[in-house]
Amino acid sequence: MQDQLDRLCAIALRHSGKYVPGDRPRVGVYVGHQTALPEASMYEPMVCVVLQGAKQVTIGDRVLRYDPASYFVAALDLPAHGCIIEASADKPYIAAAMTLNREVLAELLCTAPERSSGEAAGFQVSAMTPELLEAWLRLLSLFDRPEEVAILGPLIEREILYRLLHGPQGHMLRQAAQTDSRLSRIRSAIGWIRAHFTAPLRIEALAEIAGMSAPSFHRHFKAATAMSPLQYQKALRLQEARRLLVAYGDAAATAYRVGYESPSQFSREYARMFGNSPLRDAALLRGAEPQVA
Repeated sequence: MQDQLDRLCAIALRHSGKYVPGDRPRVGVYVGHQTALPEASMYEPMVCVVLQGAKQVTIGDRVLRYDPASYFVAALDLPAHGCIIEASADKPYIAAAMTLNREVLAELLCTAPERSSGEAAGFQVSAMTPELLEAWLRLLSLFDRPEEVAILGPLIEREILYRLLHGPQGHMLRQAAQTDSRLSRIRSAIGWIRAHFTAPLRIEALAEIAGMSAPSFHRHFKAATAMSPLQYQKALRLQEARRLLVAYGDAAATAYRVGYESPSQFSREYARMFGNSPLRDAALLRGAEPQVA
């Protein structure tokens, strides 16, 4: 597979930071020349392949590492902390990602075998295969031939999703594509949390949205996201707080704005997640030391 990886890296280096034009498939490439501290972000449903270097991601209580020997799939919207752990100026980290298209997955379900009906995680890392890597090579080659994207892009997208459905993540992706699966019902609850993350969280109300009992909902939510509903909400609040602090710099006002009733609790939880107090973290992100009163 090394020859495929070398060719993929060459394409990615020519088109770093770009996206394949058009609505389908939604594909981008990224190049990083140095390792970095973990950064908080929201992972949307996607498949990511690392072509060179390595990345480490923490989602809830799970820590994942992926590199050219593997690929990562997220089937849900997931707050995460990720960092590049292998990269240099001479040998940068290179990755490509494609948004998961649930409609195409649903169309392909009839081609894929039924999997175990056990708990479905919302994310997973699996071993790369030559066939999947070859499809990615043809997909990224469209960066050099944009006039072919409209016709060939959706076809290659279907092939990649087909191979994923037939791989070790098939059960998770089948659950993601089916409208009434446990994973899809968890996704509905996640949609509510994201839309109302500043509001008080009631497990019973979320369980009703998901069509489950409260204990069952809590168990399936944790299995899918590696965190409790409350931890998920907290991650959303603190990520939004970080964005607001960088822009406005008022810690107390930010705490109330994202749903905290106690600025001191907000400061403790913020420091626990990001490693610094709210004002110091915001100042560091802006590239300046905080002023001391």
